[in-house]
Formats: sequence, C-alpha cells, structure tokens
Amino acid sequence: MTTLSACSGAIFSLNQTMASINQNRYPNLLPDFRNLGVMLRILLVATAMTLAAAVIQASSWNILMDQWFGISALVQPIVILSLVVLGLVTGWLHRLDYKVAVVLVILIELVIASAVVSFTSSLFESATADVVRAMLFTAVATAVMLGYFNLRSRALSPAITEARLQALQARIRPHFLFNSINAVLSLVRSQPRRAETALEDMADLFRVLMADNRDLVPLQNEIELCRQYLSLEQLRLGERLQLDWHVDNMPGEALVPPLVLQPLLENAVYHGIEPSIEPGVVSINIYHVRNEVHMVLRNPYRKEGSHHSGNKMALGNIRERLHLHFDAEASLKASVGDNSYEVHITLPYVKERT
Repeated sequence: MTTLSACSGAIFSLNQTMASINQNRYPNLLPDFRNLGVMLRILLVATAMTLAAAVIQASSWNILMDQWFGISALVQPIVILSLVVLGLVTGWLHRLDYKVAVVLVILIELVIASAVVSFTSSLFESATADVVRAMLFTAVATAVMLGYFNLRSRALSPAITEARLQALQARIRPHFLFNSINAVLSLVRSQPRRAETALEDMADLFRVLMADNRDLVPLQNEIELCRQYLSLEQLRLGERLQLDWHVDNMPGEALVPPLVLQPLLENAVYHGIEPSIEPGVVSINIYHVRNEVHMVLRNPYRKEGSHHSGNKMALGNIRERLHLHFDAEASLKASVGDNSYEVHITLPYVKERT
C-alpha cells in the first residue's frame, strides 16, 4: 500500500505540474549590470549609436572620424560612469518592480549625463554645452538598451519553456521510464522498501523536470537530483554502470541553472554505457577555482555504432540557458578523446542572485 501511495502521489504531482506549464509568463527583468557580457554589449551598442549620430551630423566623409571622436569623447565617460553606478545598485534595482526600476535607471542616466556635460563645459570653453540634446540622446539610448536586453531575455526564455514541455521526450526518454517501472515492479514483493525509495526518486525527478525552471538553484540540489537519477539507472543496469564522483571541492551553495547536469548524465548513460555489455565508468568532477565553478563529465566513447549526435539537443539547450543566466561569463565545451567523451561547463561562482 505504501508503494502504491507513493506512485499515486507521483502521478498526481505530475498532473498538477503539467496543467500549470502553460500558465506561467516570463516576467520583464533588468539585466545584471555587473555581468561582463552585459557590460560589453552596452559598450558596443553605445559605440554603434555614437557612430550613427556622427554619420547623421557629418556633412562629408572627410570630417566623419573627427565628428565621431568628438561625440565619443562625451559619450564614453557617461557610459563608463553609468556602468560603475548601475553595477553598484543593480541588486537594489532587481528588487523593485520592473517599470519602477526602468524609470530609475533612466533618471540615473540623465543625472550622470547632465553632470558629465556640465563638467566638460567648465573645462573647455569652446565646448557647446547643449545639455538638453545630451539628455535626450541619453534617454533614448538607455531606453533602446533596456528594450534590447528585455527582448534578448524573452528570445532566450523559450529554451527553458521547451525544456519543460519536452521533458519526457528529450530528458527522460520513454525507454528509461518504462524500464525503471519494470525494475521497480520486480522489487515490489522481494524488496518493498527499495521499490518505495525508487518510486520516490522517480517522483522527485519528474517533479523537478516539469516544474518552472527559470530560477537558479543551489548546486547541491542539482547533485542530489543527479544521484537520484543515477540510482534509478543502476537499478536496471547494475554493475554495468559505475560512477566516479569527485565533489570534495564542490561549492554546494553555488547557484546554477536547474537541470544543467542531469540531461548530460542521461546522455552519458544512454550513449556511453547502454551500447556495451561491458562495465563503463561515468565520471563526475565538480570543483571551483577562484571565482569560477567547473563541472566536468566524462563517459566511455565508442566510434563503432556511436550515436553521440543525439547529444546536440541537450548541449544546445544547456548553452542557451547558460547564456540566459550568465551571458559571456559561462561556457560549455564538448570534446572527444580516444575512448571517452567529455563535457566541461564553466560558470561564475554566484552565491546569491539578485
């Protein structure tokens, strides 16, 4: 009865999460102004806008560069000072309502622009202190950048939606589900306690897969989920699946995107262990160096009859989510050795997400 109750609870939980998948809307979010990728994008957009302004104002190609340098000499100090100020207050801004935060960002930019233009005018008598025009340009440029980051976030967010909607097909394949159920059924009478634990692991695994996975989670939670998944795989594969954990230097409190490791481990089992009757080792090495977290997964690789092309969907999905959360500060690299396939994820060591 206990086992049946656990199974019923798992099914009920899955039905609830499936019913709520399409009800979630992605909120408007400000960019993290402390992120290196965000800083570079702002600098590039600001440079492009100053060039466009120079092209509009220049009467000939001969004076275009002089016009561009003159505008950049005023705009670049505003941009740099803005990055410093917004980086200091980004945590506070993220706690505010999006519309209020946008208005405050624009006001901050106007104050900075006004101060820079006034200071420049006091230093150079020949400078034309058109404060109104500078503030208008600043307001437009700020609105364009905020709109760009909002659109970029919404463009990447469907990757998370797709991950939830296709969880059963892309992350937990039907063969894994059916084989796990069969393995549990074989234990119901002989080892009811173990069967109950396996069902609870399945319920936890599917609950996370079908949940709203937009927010970052502690790395320790992701590792616990992976252990539950691998214990289910060991239930049916037995000694063929051997695990080599190296997590002594793992920062458990580091924040990572949900399901950043489990799909890779599933691919490791599916492509590296199942095709062979010989035992194979899946290695999980997680550590941190200074301000970076490294996650290295390795599994056996066989060229004959290999179908590692199936990894591309999981790798592409994870890359998109890494870029969504950490922009240029995170990376994912896959490499093939003589007898092994390795995936190396690098992301910033973040303990608290604003």
